[in-house]
Amino acid sequence: MTSSVKIVIWEEDGGWIGYLQQYPDYWTQGDTLDDLKEHLRDLYADLTGGKIPNVRRIEELNLS
Repeated sequence: MTSSVKIVIWEEDGGWIGYLQQYPDYWTQGDTLDDLKEHLRDLYADLTGGKIPNVRRIEELNLS
């Protein structure tokens, strides 16, 4: 089963920077776009696997 998350990425000064949309406080970078995506996969595993304490994230609240 394949899962996905939304990411925000941009190229800056010859490298790539990005973060997971659900976790905007945790940025990472890579030399190439593929390298950045691999770092984002690792970051996701760390954030959801309990390796980083006190994780802040964005969620949606249903008001109705």
